Amino acid sequence: MKMNPLGRTGLMVSELCLGTMTFGNQTPPAEAHRQIDRALEAGINFMDTAEMYPVNPVRAETYGRTEEIIGDWNAASGRRSEWILATKHSGEGSMARDGAPITSKTIRDTVEASLKRLKTDYIDLYQFHWPNRGSYMFRKNWRYDPSQSGWTRAQVVADMEDCLGALQAEVERGTIRAFGLSNESAWGTALWLEAAERVGGPRVASIQNEYSLLCRLADTDLAELMVYEDVGLLPFSPLGAGFLTGKYQGGAVPEGSRMSLNETMGGRLSPRVFEAVEAYLGVAREFDLDPVHMALAWSARRPFVASSIFGATTMEQLDHLLGASDLVLSDDLLARLDEVHKAHPMPY
Repeated sequence: MKMNPLGRTGLMVSELCLGTMTFGNQTPPAEAHRQIDRALEAGINFMDTAEMYPVNPVRAETYGRTEEIIGDWNAASGRRSEWILATKHSGEGSMARDGAPITSKTIRDTVEASLKRLKTDYIDLYQFHWPNRGSYMFRKNWRYDPSQSGWTRAQVVADMEDCLGALQAEVERGTIRAFGLSNESAWGTALWLEAAERVGGPRVASIQNEYSLLCRLADTDLAELMVYEDVGLLPFSPLGAGFLTGKYQGGAVPEGSRMSLNETMGGRLSPRVFEAVEAYLGVAREFDLDPVHMALAWSARRPFVASSIFGATTMEQLDHLLGASDLVLSDDLLARLDEVHKAHPMPY
């Protein structure tokens, strides 16, 4: 398993990251624990979760259950130290803290709650799940208007500096080792980097944004920032929420799949997405590749990516996905994938 640096933290993470958002919903605890064991056996040392997981759907009664499942594995196995473990602080509008935004006042209690559920003394990568001011992510890129966010630049900067002080206190306590963002923009990340340099606090190590052959928003300004500032992208939904597997083609909706639980696929469903997927499946056939391996390996090997986050509902799916680590992507293949992207840009 190829290893990559996580920003400037000194931590090295596997190019594939075990995502856990189905643990406690589609994936029961015993199956989740087997997945953790199998991923570790395959050379994966990076696992991502969040206080709000599981999702599809997010429910008050299951909030935090995924962290608890991971914590039970940590306690039973005694192998916590073999993982780079990442989790996230939910932002404004979540089911936590009555929907309160992320502030210096919420960070310590939220960290403590995650530590308790995860049954650990420290979190390797602590991420803010989405910005307080709003985000282009979650298909909001079609309508998000920063001029209507209600925030001034001075307020955004003050908010960041306030949070950095609380984050630095956690670094000094030893409860977090590194800090990352999620669903963030190039401008927002640049301000976080400037603020850390100006007032102190942990430097941004990573950005967890949606990124796949179907969703390449990060390819322009954000990519340049990540390359020059040593901030690693952690793509989520590298298989396009399952579309790129081909399992939804022809109107199919497999039992227990994401589409069976979320009819619109979080706003991704459209006639154009099936056309784009068919074109990518055609490339996989042309090069005699498994489309799952092709899509996952592509996302993991981009020059600004630290680790690509995949999720599996079952052990069978996990074993299949792990084959992506052995795939070699030729220049001819990469060129063909870019041609398909030009023909089918941003299908959702």
